[in-house]
Amino acid sequence: MPATIEFIGVGLMGHGMAKNLLAKGYDVIALAHRNRAPVDSLLDKGAAEAASPREIGERCDMVILCVTGAPQVEAVVFGADGLLDGLDSGKTLIDCSTGEPGLVERVAAACAERGIGMADAPLARTPIEAEAGTLNTFVGASPEVFEAVEPVLACFCENIFHMGAAGAGTRTKLINNLITMGQAALTAEALCACAATGVDMRKFYDVISAGGGNSGIFQMIVPAILEQGSFEGMKFSLANAAKDPGPPCRLSTAGRPSDLISCIVFIFV
Repeated sequence: MPATIEFIGVGLMGHGMAKNLLAKGYDVIALAHRNRAPVDSLLDKGAAEAASPREIGERCDMVILCVTGAPQVEAVVFGADGLLDGLDSGKTLIDCSTGEPGLVERVAAACAERGIGMADAPLARTPIEAEAGTLNTFVGASPEVFEAVEPVLACFCENIFHMGAAGAGTRTKLINNLITMGQAALTAEALCACAATGVDMRKFYDVISAGGGNSGIFQMIVPAILEQGSFEGMKFSLANAAKDPGPPCRLSTAGRPSDLISCIVFIFV
């Protein structure tokens, strides 16, 4: 197994992922951002810290990115003192962010030119599952790179799906968001309709739970509202989903129609 894994993006999702890597015996180097609390927590568990993406690349065998989206990935990888300035042949980059297929392909091509393995492995589920090590991931990578990264992903994922070459994982995640965020939006509208028309919301919950309209997303959202008065049962906001494509939508360098899925997600939400 790799001697050292670097983690860039130890926020809501990344903290739990990095914690599980430490628990499984990996050496972890973290890169701090504005909020030091997650990094300090990992340092207390035995992690080390680096000052820049370039230093990360120089000190590690494998890098995991788990940042907000495509602009952050681009800045970390290609920016001044960036990750590619420090990585060299034989190392591996795993991008667990949800970004743009076109950028994933550009990063993969830049890595290939330097002999660096690259996989895009965006995630599903919430920070709760990240802490528990039970996330889902959709991986785009060559068979050889997938074989290398699968044991690492298994430290914080219980379901790992190899979807094809680099970029396939991100396309899968965007389509996954089309379904899950669509269900979240419809659930919110349905609850508003109940309130507007006088339908008993608890009885409505029983009706949907017993029928074909039931879903995991519905069960995340509605019980928390009914039992706790909380609107945070689903730990992923529509506003956060809308950032994935970013207006205006940008196609991949390959220009495949499937890249328009990101546009569809944005318009639907």
